[in-house]
Amino acid sequence: MLEGKPLKGRALEELKEFLAGQNLNYDEGIEYSVCVLDDDYKIIAAGSVEENVLKCIAVDPHHLGEGLSGSVVSQLVQYEFERGRSRLILYTKPKNEEMFQSLGFYTVFRTKSVLFMENEKQGFEKFIQAVQEITPIDAKDYGRTVGAVVANCNPFTLGHRYLIEEALKQCDYLHVFVLSDKRTFYGAEDRYQMVQQGTKDLNRVIVHQASNYMVSAATFPTYYLKEKVFADKANCEFDLELFAEKIAPPLKITRRFAGTEPICRVTGSYNTAMKQILPEYGIEVIEIERKIQGEEVISASRVREAVKEGRFHDVKRLVPETTWRYLMQKS
Repeated sequence: MLEGKPLKGRALEELKEFLAGQNLNYDEGIEYSVCVLDDDYKIIAAGSVEENVLKCIAVDPHHLGEGLSGSVVSQLVQYEFERGRSRLILYTKPKNEEMFQSLGFYTVFRTKSVLFMENEKQGFEKFIQAVQEITPIDAKDYGRTVGAVVANCNPFTLGHRYLIEEALKQCDYLHVFVLSDKRTFYGAEDRYQMVQQGTKDLNRVIVHQASNYMVSAATFPTYYLKEKVFADKANCEFDLELFAEKIAPPLKITRRFAGTEPICRVTGSYNTAMKQILPEYGIEVIEIERKIQGEEVISASRVREAVKEGRFHDVKRLVPETTWRYLMQKS
């Protein structure tokens, strides 16, 4: 068995070639891979991980039924557990559902193109229960208008604050879901704390960590979807249908708010998909014009650039006082 953190050189090229033969792409974010070799040292099964996500798992069709997928997954799970990651997830093609169920994974949600699984049987139900526990009773009343904002807030800016304030004018309660993706300039916990502190004076705003159940448009795993255009479309459909079918109903969410997106093509495409898909489920999509400072929109990317270049006077102009204090404490 060959393993690496991650693989490099010729071994990496052979893994990429093997995955290509199984109609999979190698995901550049991979941190650890394991490969099973035959007697001629050729790869006949492989799998990888990134953070708590299992990905790029494949078996040579000529070696199906030999228990290789179980060996690969077992090795990956052991690697994850040794790093304190007990809640594991994976995205794959729907046709692989039975195989991964036999390896201890449970289906969370599926579309025609994407299957989302995790190794905790009631993981999603526990997530919704935790969200409901901090939701005021009034917000669960059908007589109330409940909205939602889903954002990275990397970091939390005056633009995010403006979006939340404007959205709150159009609903009785507003759920703010902070994406939990770890591949960001600021970590998931830091971003959550910045939003918490930056909205604590708004008593009708309920802030949540999105956990594994909402995926950033920029980081959705598409290694198993060969065509880029199709992969982006599948990403949007999956995330929005999961929100519409399993998250919005128990929280009585009927409006989803987003800022207009003049800069990022990926987010702009996501907003377009949101306006096409969510109304089919009775969820109104409302875009709010981005807040302008000078002649430019306020964006988290401007803040990150200013931080990298040490222009802290610019940072202070773009973020709430709470975010400024939090960033200074962390610096």
